[in-house]
Amino acid sequence: MIDRLYPIENEFAGHYIANTWLNDRDGGEAPVVNPATGGEIGTYALGSEALTNKAIAVAKEAFETTTWSSAPRQRADALLKFAANMQARRDELISTVSYENGKILFQAAMEIDICISEAKFYAGLARTIFGRMSEIAPGNLSLLAKEPIGVAGIIVPWNAPATLLVRSLAPALAAGCTTVIKPAPQTPLINKKIIECLDGIEEIPSGVINSVNENGAEVGKALVKSADVDVISFTGSSATGKAIMQAAAGTLKRLSLELGGKAPAMVFPDADMDKTIDRITKGATIISGQMCVAIARVLVHKDCYDEVTERLKASLSSLKVGPGYEQGSQMGPLIDKGNQARVKAIIEQAESQGRMVVKGSPLDDEHPGGAFVSPTLFQIDDPSSELVQEEHFAPVVSLEPFSDEADGIAKANATRYGLAASVWTQDVDRALRTTKRIKSGTVWVNCHNQLSPESETGGYRESGLGRLHGVEGLDDFLETKNIYFDVEQ
Repeated sequence: MIDRLYPIENEFAGHYIANTWLNDRDGGEAPVVNPATGGEIGTYALGSEALTNKAIAVAKEAFETTTWSSAPRQRADALLKFAANMQARRDELISTVSYENGKILFQAAMEIDICISEAKFYAGLARTIFGRMSEIAPGNLSLLAKEPIGVAGIIVPWNAPATLLVRSLAPALAAGCTTVIKPAPQTPLINKKIIECLDGIEEIPSGVINSVNENGAEVGKALVKSADVDVISFTGSSATGKAIMQAAAGTLKRLSLELGGKAPAMVFPDADMDKTIDRITKGATIISGQMCVAIARVLVHKDCYDEVTERLKASLSSLKVGPGYEQGSQMGPLIDKGNQARVKAIIEQAESQGRMVVKGSPLDDEHPGGAFVSPTLFQIDDPSSELVQEEHFAPVVSLEPFSDEADGIAKANATRYGLAASVWTQDVDRALRTTKRIKSGTVWVNCHNQLSPESETGGYRESGLGRLHGVEGLDDFLETKNIYFDVEQ
């Protein structure tokens, strides 16, 4: 998993523009906090609208004046070197994610390994971007070319700060775009180290990759409103996604939005219960529930409802919660103390409106200063409840009974989200029927949270626009141009 743990302390993240690190603190700086202890592990320079506009101008110039947009072999070589550099620093990157973000080492290792794989996958696709030609009528030729869209603004969340950066950055680079990145203020250190793995790669011209740290919401707003940014790739809440759509309307730029989720897991009586309980526990508590595809609702057929309730109660109650970088931890902290207070309020609401099976609580005595809270499992019958309808981004899971297949599917589709779901059954026909009818961009069968660079992900309804990963992950960074020839006969 990891050969060496690198303690992270006293680090600094500056901005990166035109192949140069801007490490001055003249614009102010802010602390980076370890969510397991509440202690400061570094600082980062604060960005500004002016600095963002400078980065956008640099990216636009690089797109228009270098050969980057028309050199697919060069881009493929750069992405392969990027993957090799991340591999060489794998243990350090894993350690940084765990200290800065809080996730357990196994999950942090999985995140970095996906980054490496993602870069390799898009290195291959960089050399396979083909258009087509058709003869519409004698002498009338229509050439349809695929071209990079231009400058890509990449807005990265804190919950998977490495994967969700590379997931957008790799296809943008493969397509031939230039980029301006805005990391989350909670996780600027891993952002810096990922960019260091790109810094110095000779195939990447100056200005292709730029990064400006946030300052409140100033940097993100500057990216979204700029007429020189051609596409925004954003991962985050549905509320913020809607705000981005409104702010981007003035420029009609393309938007790739992976937004919130309320992932249901539908359990049938014939499921392999040992595997099901284990995998649902892991699927609900991954990144302490702070993942848009994490299991938030467990829908259980009435014939196995009591059994699933008791077994999930035992599984969640026995989970070891502790710092992610400590061996043996099965769930880490929330991202910060503010979210700990928010989740505590959700637990109190669940206790008053539902039936508590496992009541989570802050673990301040065991982990002073940390943002820990243990898992919560509660029963609820009303799918219209706010507790069912709203994304919690927390290890708070509802148990909801269903009577038959149709009832289960109706409940699975009862929210405005449609990002991910899972079905637990050994009946292949049932699995095919239910996966077809669930309105979700991803539906797993007898597993959850299985993500790969090769397979597209994205949302239905209020869970977003566009697709990430896979061949279609290139689409948001490409334009189709029709070049028409009327050949004289």
